[in-house]
Amino acid sequence: MLLNACTFFSLLPLVAKVGKTSLIMSLVGEEFPNEVPARAEEITIPADVTPEKVPTHIVDYSETEQTDEVLRQEIVKANVVCVVYDVTQEETIDKVSSTKWIPLVNGGVEKGSKIPIILVGNKSDLRTGSSMENILPIMNQFSEIETCVECSARNLKNISELFYYAQKAVLHPTAPLYDPEDKQVRPLCVRALSRIFSISDQDNDRVLSDAELNCFQKSCFGNPLAPQALEDVKTVVWKNTSDGILDNGLTLNGFLFLNTLFIQRGRHETTWTILRRFGYDDTLELTDDYLYPQLRVPLGCSTELNHLGHQFLQKVFDKYDEDRDHALSPAELKNLFSVFPYMPWGAEAYSSVPTSELNHVSLHAFICQWTLWAYLDVQRCMEYLGYLGYPILTDQESQTTAITVSREKALDLEKGQTQRSVFLCKVIGPRGTGKSAFLQAFLGQSFTVRTRPSLYAVNTVQVANQEKYLILFEVDVETEFLKASDAACDVACLMYDFTDPNSFSYCASIYKQHFMNSSIPCVLVCCKADEVEVPQQYGMNPAEFCYKHRLPVPIRHSSLRPTAQIYSKLAWAAMYPYVHKQRKIMYTTDTSFPLLCVQRFFCHCALTEILLFLMFKLCMKLTIFCVCSHRHLNGSDMSSTSFWLRVTLGAAMVTVLGFALYRAFARSK
Repeated sequence: MLLNACTFFSLLPLVAKVGKTSLIMSLVGEEFPNEVPARAEEITIPADVTPEKVPTHIVDYSETEQTDEVLRQEIVKANVVCVVYDVTQEETIDKVSSTKWIPLVNGGVEKGSKIPIILVGNKSDLRTGSSMENILPIMNQFSEIETCVECSARNLKNISELFYYAQKAVLHPTAPLYDPEDKQVRPLCVRALSRIFSISDQDNDRVLSDAELNCFQKSCFGNPLAPQALEDVKTVVWKNTSDGILDNGLTLNGFLFLNTLFIQRGRHETTWTILRRFGYDDTLELTDDYLYPQLRVPLGCSTELNHLGHQFLQKVFDKYDEDRDHALSPAELKNLFSVFPYMPWGAEAYSSVPTSELNHVSLHAFICQWTLWAYLDVQRCMEYLGYLGYPILTDQESQTTAITVSREKALDLEKGQTQRSVFLCKVIGPRGTGKSAFLQAFLGQSFTVRTRPSLYAVNTVQVANQEKYLILFEVDVETEFLKASDAACDVACLMYDFTDPNSFSYCASIYKQHFMNSSIPCVLVCCKADEVEVPQQYGMNPAEFCYKHRLPVPIRHSSLRPTAQIYSKLAWAAMYPYVHKQRKIMYTTDTSFPLLCVQRFFCHCALTEILLFLMFKLCMKLTIFCVCSHRHLNGSDMSSTSFWLRVTLGAAMVTVLGFALYRAFARSK
């Protein structure tokens, strides 16, 4: 069969008169047929009547009606082949292996692959003894033979068991797990079971305690072991191994022995249940469905770890912090990633998070790196969480529960607020400006310490008494912005050199080309501010350029005396972009954002204070005029005058409040 929609073909070839067609008809009709055709029609058994709950498609073969070429075509589509022989005729047993059928089956599949075979000895009701002594050498010769079943179509003996073993051979194949010649578990199976053991060893003490075993048992099979059953399992391991039990817990060798015992006793479905619970397929590789669960991320949205992801990673960190110094050494980090097929934490990772001089990774740095992975490549982040066993240990459906997809950025701009906690800042500037040093200063590191710094740096900043993650990305000066998405970010940091007269021109050009008409806020940073300033060779100086384009004045930065405030200002700009009514970007880089936005609105008019004062004087004169008129009028004239009196008094009060508010803002500047 083709294993599409959980369906498989069970092919029953052999010489005529061995009873293969009778077996099929006895299974379907539940009685021995009086008349047996040369070949049965193709039959599909529904899933709800099979032990493994999968539909079974059975294809019969007749040597008298069909050719070997037709048989080969069916073998290519089959998932399992049942080869039937007559237990009363030894020549049919010889024909199974030496002359025809198994060589024919092997020749019908791709080179290097083997299809499972079930040997079926029919007509057991006509023989008193067993044919197994003649079959065992054949089973030892061909590793693709899963099992042998003796049955009787006439007496309905072992008919349902035959098709159960056929299903089992497809769903729980022995070949990937066990080498019958060496009588050992295969290396790929050892690798998979070792990873499962490491994940299940939640305290990292190299043994599975009773609590960990029960947690593992419940996760894989739905129920924990009874206390006596648990003791019986450990007793079996203790009697048959020298190092399977340690400190009353199950070691890795004991765990491997148990699974070997299951396979040797024909209970390999137990091992397959464990493997599939932890994400493995029939080739003992982790499936794409397990590693890359579907997660929809609309355009304009970003991804970040949520509280479930943070909690899980903190437990992982604590598990592998063996010396309890609140930091992971390179050896501890290597141990943590031993459940991965490769080492994801390379040299660049060490230079993208704030590590110690000894390259030890704190919990803060560990979470920062995972935050970077989640933001830049959420599929890779979910893959890594899958390797660590997130769905199993947290009892969640998939890794998507550890990820939050943010609201669209356009909606954040419309509402004037965001719930995001991670922001991307692209650091742009000509070569030699000091971008790499700027990134390393963000991590509290000296640029000379790193020989090959990462293009990314991630750390936390304080914004309005909230902790936010800021990712700095150094844009390569040789890289051109080929499309609009290349400039996409939450805030752009345009850096120029205080001592280079041509440095600012590059920033001005980049701003005009990519950011002037966008909603992305920009912050100019003047580097090497501790040295002597030289005039910039541009049509206007940086301060005038900022005034013209409604940008905040350039922030001075020195790598010799870096301050955390500059990074907080970048985060502020990312969190609170303010769109001007003429669709030019105006935003704050100060931590007093709510006051400063209003203050800058007033400051755009140099005569604000004079105008407010004149408005106040005018309102007062109108009030006096209305009061005087009120004394000489009555009736309808008086009611009209009363209306204008109230309006004028209200305007005067608004003017007074506006003037007081403006003066308060001016003093706070």
